[in-house]
Amino acid sequence: MEIFETKDLEEVRSFLKEFDLTLEEDVEITLVAKEDSKVVGTCSAAGDIIKDFAVSKEFQNEGIAAKLLTSIQNKLFDKGIYETFIFTKPENKAIFEGLGYRFVEGNEDVVLLEGGAANIQKYVKNSFLKSGLSSNEKAALVVNCNPFTLGHRYLIETASRENYEVVVFVVEENKSLFPFEVRLKLVKEGVKDLKNVKVLPGGKYIISSATFPSYFLRREDERLTAFARLDAAIFGRYIAKEFNIKRRYVGTEPYCKVTNAYNNALKEILPSFGVEVKLIERLKIKDAPVSASFVRSLIKQGRIEETKIYLPETTYSFLVSEEAKGIIEKIKRSDSPH
Repeated sequence: MEIFETKDLEEVRSFLKEFDLTLEEDVEITLVAKEDSKVVGTCSAAGDIIKDFAVSKEFQNEGIAAKLLTSIQNKLFDKGIYETFIFTKPENKAIFEGLGYRFVEGNEDVVLLEGGAANIQKYVKNSFLKSGLSSNEKAALVVNCNPFTLGHRYLIETASRENYEVVVFVVEENKSLFPFEVRLKLVKEGVKDLKNVKVLPGGKYIISSATFPSYFLRREDERLTAFARLDAAIFGRYIAKEFNIKRRYVGTEPYCKVTNAYNNALKEILPSFGVEVKLIERLKIKDAPVSASFVRSLIKQGRIEETKIYLPETTYSFLVSEEAKGIIEKIKRSDSPH
């Protein structure tokens, strides 16, 4: 038996069909294990996520899973990736735990495990200590802000008015048309007058490829709810507990089914961790809910001046600056929903 990297993804797709799995579009590395030129096992990686893992039943007690895992970890180590995550079905949890991975969270449809240097409890604890936040009870929001609009500002203002302390986590995964560094800066500048609001990077355990890949794929398949519930439970069990978060604010979602499914998952899951979910009616301008996607559509059409009524002054000033030219051109060329 030999294990090697393959570019023949069609035979991998055909093999995965036997396990009711599909090869994800974002994979960067795909390995196969072959016996007499026949695929008997495979696994892939996208960034630090190991996925699409399968071994033929007749070979499942021959150590192929361990060899595949070691091989792909070595390739990731060569790329400087020392923390890895695995999504799998619940029935495979013990297999990966036996291979050194640690359970993070799961539900009846999907389980997330971490390996290598990854350690969610240590990561969240360090994030809290670095934040400078108090141990008081607080409210939280998780925002992408692609870009930051008056709708986001309204939601954060509401939380600021109703709570002693508010933490805003900005999604850190860099898969949006506005880069993370820009989104973080625009949120910070847009709420700097709200003295009880702290803006922080979301990190790798809040709406990331490791917790909620469907968010970035904007895919409305059967796994959407499973991943939404997974991310919600991770927030409740680890982040809310460490930061002493008792409320999570979300805006109503009239446009995006993925975000709407996520809101529903938060309302279902978070109360079991002692976190109240506050659903706030989205700000309307000209009788229409304000949305970042609508702002991007105006930019795409070259109608930047028309975005002004939907944006804080800080965001609009950025849009008409030299710094934003590259982003605006990218938006005009892109068909990305994100």
